[in-house]
Amino acid sequence: MTEATTLAAAGSPDPAEGLRAVRALRRLLERLEAIQVDNARRQGWSWQAIADALEVSRQAVHQKYNRKRG
Repeated sequence: MTEATTLAAAGSPDPAEGLRAVRALRRLLERLEAIQVDNARRQGWSWQAIADALEVSRQAVHQKYNRKRG
């Protein structure tokens, strides 16, 4: 089953299909969030500004996405 097919099954009465759709949506959400956090950082956004936009703490977003360089 492809991810698109899985997502299309979100409204299925079959719990197994519905739960696979939930899992696929979580993966998609995580990827989208990571891409947008990276985009914001590249454009000079502070960790606080990103946290505010995501309605989470600065510490949470910094800990999740800050990649140590060096």
